[in-house]
Amino acid sequence: RMCPLGWLAVASLCLGTLWAVPAKDRRRVEKPKADLTLYENLDLDNYDLTLDNYGDILDLSNYEELYDYGDLVPKIEVGTLAPRPKHPKTPPELAGTTAGTPKPQPPSAAVPPAPIPGQALPCCLLCLCLGSSVYCDDAELERLPALPPGTAFLYARFNRIGAVRASDFSGLEKLQRIDLSSNSISWVEADAFRLLPSLQELLLPENRLEALPELPRSLLRLDASRNRIPSAGLRPEAFRELKQLQFLHLSDNQLDFIPVPLPESLRSLHLQNNQIRTMHEDTFCDSQEQGQIRRALEDIRLDGNPINLSLFPNAFFCLPRLPTGRF
Repeated sequence: RMCPLGWLAVASLCLGTLWAVPAKDRRRVEKPKADLTLYENLDLDNYDLTLDNYGDILDLSNYEELYDYGDLVPKIEVGTLAPRPKHPKTPPELAGTTAGTPKPQPPSAAVPPAPIPGQALPCCLLCLCLGSSVYCDDAELERLPALPPGTAFLYARFNRIGAVRASDFSGLEKLQRIDLSSNSISWVEADAFRLLPSLQELLLPENRLEALPELPRSLLRLDASRNRIPSAGLRPEAFRELKQLQFLHLSDNQLDFIPVPLPESLRSLHLQNNQIRTMHEDTFCDSQEQGQIRRALEDIRLDGNPINLSLFPNAFFCLPRLPTGRF
């Protein structure tokens, strides 16, 4: 028979043995039971994480306690925020999904309008327009474009223009100078230049003209050298009414006589390299007025012609200088 003290010693030994088992082993034994209970409550076949059951799975009430952001939160001082733009732009992702909202287009003035088929391009798209001057040099033009109404000076040299029409200069009352040098002009409408009241200079050298059109009375200078103009291509007394004409250059053509009468205002007459063989004694001076002096006409060129000027000694008495040519 064991005394009470003996039973107490046996009980203490059993409890000591139990507590001698490591806590790590105790958790290893208990954990599978808890996990098994959790997985048994889950319906893995119908498991779908949505906004409705998200709160049932995760406890968001203590979410801030799980993470300590600490210094990651930026410090914002009052008065350091950038001002809001006055005209906020639509975000690209919203602009693309907005129905019926067209995308902004560049200004129409930045892109020249497309030409209408069969219609000529505006002059200032083909040429250089500077104030009242239009420069169409070396632009490969086959005809003159529609000129701006205020054009006073036209330069259309070194092109392939073959004809000139009256409609090319319609409404250009301010036009003073036309330079069509070095083209392929073979035909000019009769009234192309005559109806230009302000025209003073008409330059047509190095073309294929076989006749001169009617000219305006305001003309001061005419240059039609290096063409194919015969004497038959000049109207009778073509220059009589040109009371202001000062320079008449018809060199390198096919003229066989000097065009008369010449206006008293004439200062320079170039007829070199033609087919002129003879002349009248009254071509330059009036034989009935022996005291006549024609001071303005100082430059006469007849060189390169078959004419012998020494055969007409009385034809030059009123001139300040003798003509250039063969004597």
